[in-house]
Amino acid sequence: MPGTKLLPVCFLLLVLNLVLRCPAAAGDDHQFVYSGFSSSDDLILDGAASVTSSGLLELTNGTLRLKGHAIYPTQLRFRDDQAAPSGGAAVRSFSASFVFGILSAYPDVSANGIAFFVARSKDFSTAMAAQYLGLLNGSNNGNATNHIFAVELDTMQNSEFNDISDNHVGIDVNSLFSTNATNAGYYDDGDTTTGGGGFHSLTLISHEAMQAWVDYDGEAKRINVTLAPLNMGKPVRPLLSIPYDLSTVIPDMAYIGFSSSTGLVNSRHYVLGWSFAMDGPAPAIDIAKLPKLPREFQKPRSKVMEIILPIATAVLVLVVGTVLVLIRRRQLRYTELREDWEVEYGPHRFSYKDLFRATEGFKNKNLLGIGGFGEVYRGVLPVPKCEIAVKRVSHSSKQGMKEFVAEIVSIGRMQHPNLVQLLGYCRRKGELLLVYEYMPNGSLDKFLYSQESKATLNWVQRLGIIRGIASGLLYLHEEWEKVVVHRDIKASNVLLDGGMNGRLGDFGLAMLYDHSANPETSHVVGTIGYLAPELGRTSKATTLTDVFAFGIFVLEVLCGQKPITQDSEDNQVMLVDWVTEHWNKGSLAETIDAKLQGDYNVDEACVALQVGLLCSHPFPEARPSMRQVLQYLNGEISVPQLVPAHVSFQMLSLMHNEGFDSYIMSYPSSLESISSRLVQER
Repeated sequence: MPGTKLLPVCFLLLVLNLVLRCPAAAGDDHQFVYSGFSSSDDLILDGAASVTSSGLLELTNGTLRLKGHAIYPTQLRFRDDQAAPSGGAAVRSFSASFVFGILSAYPDVSANGIAFFVARSKDFSTAMAAQYLGLLNGSNNGNATNHIFAVELDTMQNSEFNDISDNHVGIDVNSLFSTNATNAGYYDDGDTTTGGGGFHSLTLISHEAMQAWVDYDGEAKRINVTLAPLNMGKPVRPLLSIPYDLSTVIPDMAYIGFSSSTGLVNSRHYVLGWSFAMDGPAPAIDIAKLPKLPREFQKPRSKVMEIILPIATAVLVLVVGTVLVLIRRRQLRYTELREDWEVEYGPHRFSYKDLFRATEGFKNKNLLGIGGFGEVYRGVLPVPKCEIAVKRVSHSSKQGMKEFVAEIVSIGRMQHPNLVQLLGYCRRKGELLLVYEYMPNGSLDKFLYSQESKATLNWVQRLGIIRGIASGLLYLHEEWEKVVVHRDIKASNVLLDGGMNGRLGDFGLAMLYDHSANPETSHVVGTIGYLAPELGRTSKATTLTDVFAFGIFVLEVLCGQKPITQDSEDNQVMLVDWVTEHWNKGSLAETIDAKLQGDYNVDEACVALQVGLLCSHPFPEARPSMRQVLQYLNGEISVPQLVPAHVSFQMLSLMHNEGFDSYIMSYPSSLESISSRLVQER
């Protein structure tokens, strides 16, 4: 009977089909390939991740400050037995290949990148959305317990992670500080007997799809990362190749997938295809079946437009060319001449050519840092031979250029051992270049917070820095010819010279007025965490608002903590409230930075902490002058007794200034009932 004979055959084919479609059992040579994605695929998607109707795996959709993850649903076995990561069987060889594309609304502006990862967990709920590529956060970055291996394709140069450029490929192990990194590109095969041909750069944010390979050799314990244009085969020579034993990182069972995040730049991250194999090369992705990356602008063109457009384009090119020539001639004439009013500032003005040569054309290798008002470069002037720091500032102030330069040069006349000396300026094409003396040890915040910095400031150095900045502020407030309100006192604006002495710098927000005058109302500027509460009501920066910021700075240096942090429950905690709580408990010494390991003078520490609390009092009339602060720190007079008030810093600020509610409520203290302090009448 024919029908009866066909039934077992059909059944066997059905079973065979189900076996082939099911993921390989743990321990088998697991492999898969996606040549495009569809809505029926069972990937684990979270955050902004989704699969588009065209079959694109979209990790981010352009919404700012979001993260997205796409994870293969089956947990894979990366070892041959149940051995723990610290010993036993080594991690097996594996290989991954994927096609990706990164689109940005602003091609010339850096955006966050994309990462392929192998991780113990598929839960990334605690990862930061705007940083860390959606993998980690500030508290667990660098922890060995993360058990995360990742390859980042990063289009942002983040100085916090010591990124080499805004277009690099990095190998990350439990941290966003890459174990090794290099600029994106590939080596053509050339003469393979000599190790391949030349290097060719690739722009990750070029809006073009490209392919990446990640290979781990379990026997040789080596990681290879290769990059190439989409229509090119895998190059023989990898872009990155480092020896590393992933047995210390990847556990027995782990997940694989992709992660990305968006910061403050509108960007989208796509994966077009993906393949993976254990103990062998990843299967080839069928390039012909891949979906296309979206085009940003789709403009239908009519036949009429096909005729008019070339003519209009030619006219536009002619007009634009003429305008550019006129503008360029005007710029050249402008840069060659000095206006009459600048003659009085002549000795303080540098030529652009000298600064350009001193910084070697403002090359990235001389970049010292990037602040809110521009980039800072290291340079060397040949005559006289000395090191300088050059800050490039785009002049967008409503204040006139003449008044701005006059104020800068006026500040340049200040002379004090605890102020960074402003040597002069240069003006070119609406850009200001401010020239400072070079501080070889960089900014103070790197010593307090950078995980890369192995040096720790000892107690004598910390107290010396605090006293030095206090002396510099006294000079600004009382001893110079004018009153100078700095308005941005913080650790990152304190630079350290060769002798580790603190120098207050960055006077970009400074305000000057005569000793006999009162400060005028201005915009509230500065850094959150250092802003005095009364600024919300008066908008007047005074010497007492500087004293408030100095108080927060003192606590920052002594405690080794930032003014606003997050606790384990993700609540924001104000440093001054945390120190106040210990003051009320009689455990003030416990707030001293643990990096000191108890090596400090307890009496000096308690005095300095009390000075910090006194200066950061919510009521301006309760704060001391900088002259009194120095007397307290030098032991010339005793610090006024602080009295518990059984209300928090937040509540006192609200009682004093209802106009600053938005500031306080945006950064609430997690300590709702800790005591603040009131000062006895002085």
